[in-house]
Amino acid sequence: MSEAIARSRVLVGESPEEYSGLLARCLSTGARLLLGRGRAMEALPLAEEAVALNRPRGGAPLVASLHRLAAVLEALHRYSEAAALVAEADQILPPE
Repeated sequence: MSEAIARSRVLVGESPEEYSGLLARCLSTGARLLLGRGRAMEALPLAEEAVALNRPRGGAPLVASLHRLAAVLEALHRYSEAAALVAEADQILPPE
């Protein structure tokens, strides 16, 4: 997991527009794996960065990363923040 993130960061350094989506996916996957291992505090910065990378892209990638971050926040008992992210994700319209 950390190797994939590190390699994606290198690629983003070379071509941000082309590889930021890859980095966001790696970060989100890392957050999911850490969350599954009960390591929500470690998952939090990964999930937050994935959301930040996906905000400019919008659409399905942003929705997925918002839901992942919400799951991490729920595991940390930060329910109101998690609910706000789910509400935000629900407002994102699918592409026509």
